Amino acid sequence: MTEETQKTNNTMEEIVSLCKRRGFVFQSSEIYGGTGSVWDFGPMGVLLKNNIKALWWQAMVQERDDVVGLDSAILTKREVLQASGHEQGFSDPLVECKICHERFRADHQNVIDDHFKEKHKGDDVASNLTSAQEFNLMFKTFMGVIDNENNLAYLRPETAQGIFINYKQVMETSRLKLPFGIAQIGKSFRNEITPGNFIFRTREFEQMEMEYFVKPDEAEKHFEGWTASRLKWYQDLGINEKKLRLREHEQSELAHYANRAQDVEYEFPFGWSELEGIANRGDFDLKTHEKHSGKDLQYFDEVTREKFHPYVIEPAAGVDRATLAFIVDSYQHREGGDVVLKLHPKLAPIKVAVFPLVNKDRLPQVAKDICTDLRKLFMVQYDASGSVGRRYRRQDEIGTPWCVTVDFDSLEDNTVTVRDRDTMEQTRVKIIDLKENFEEKLN
Repeated sequence: MTEETQKTNNTMEEIVSLCKRRGFVFQSSEIYGGTGSVWDFGPMGVLLKNNIKALWWQAMVQERDDVVGLDSAILTKREVLQASGHEQGFSDPLVECKICHERFRADHQNVIDDHFKEKHKGDDVASNLTSAQEFNLMFKTFMGVIDNENNLAYLRPETAQGIFINYKQVMETSRLKLPFGIAQIGKSFRNEITPGNFIFRTREFEQMEMEYFVKPDEAEKHFEGWTASRLKWYQDLGINEKKLRLREHEQSELAHYANRAQDVEYEFPFGWSELEGIANRGDFDLKTHEKHSGKDLQYFDEVTREKFHPYVIEPAAGVDRATLAFIVDSYQHREGGDVVLKLHPKLAPIKVAVFPLVNKDRLPQVAKDICTDLRKLFMVQYDASGSVGRRYRRQDEIGTPWCVTVDFDSLEDNTVTVRDRDTMEQTRVKIIDLKENFEEKLN
């Protein structure tokens, strides 16, 4: 069986097992029976997510002079989401099983069919479902000591609105001229009717979103540019190009604010699904917030002396979905069945693992000294438990690209063995050259 075939046949059960076993993802509140579709990210998951976010921020903000950052509040004033249309229209069609009263999204027919096959064999699906009703997905809360309509607020369902309501202040304080972008990474909350597929669709999730403000007649050019750029970002970080595709939204499925939209999709074990959406939002958001707030949100072009509402191109990605895609895509079996995560080195939670061959004769101290030195630049893990072969396998399962073994020769010639995760080749490297060696490989 080829590596590619082995990767294609991975099941979600294998992925979930690895994530729990190696500290990537845990069920939230598991000791109390778990919280449905809410997940906690363990030590390896936190590092992987942080690497994904850092690389997104580097590509979207750090390496550009036309994009700045923002961190807007999660608690969102009701008027903001009334103006944006979320309070009235941010909903999914809800149906209920008349037999067991479990609820589903009406447009998730495959989930409904599976439910009836597993729990109500032989019962007719159509006659045992209620008619669809709209269910608002936002989480309500109250600000202040009195729980009434006057104090109603929401946990934000997306990070975009925080950008739009700060657009004018960011533009003026940063002295930005069109085209420019405002980027944000943060938590959002949606009371999904049928969440599932592990961390793919959850009620609490993290977004990496950017709103790029442009002249209306240049919107299509920037839409195409950002679509190509975002697809390339996943490819550059090692995702199999055969498992990535762009899907254009049909006119009938476009959001009410969108002129055009494309999704970057990945072929998960459960099928092709969205990793990231790129939308041309037109000028809907600025116009509607201007109308409801009474504040002028137009852009003044000092060259043409014109005032207008910019169009907005929005690349919006899910951190959790990207995390799942990178794990799934890198998950492989070696000959013999051992698991390895062939993550791009820049994504790997641990960059270097350091082992003493045995726990005696100064080897542990030399290994710890190497760890201390390397930690100034990389996430490093010290491991002295079990055979070296077993330690290699543990590191392979969390995606560590390089392992360093300190042996008795190290005490004589100040060299160590460096083992490469992907090739499994072992080479001798001088201890003094390790930092430079790994920096060169990483870059």
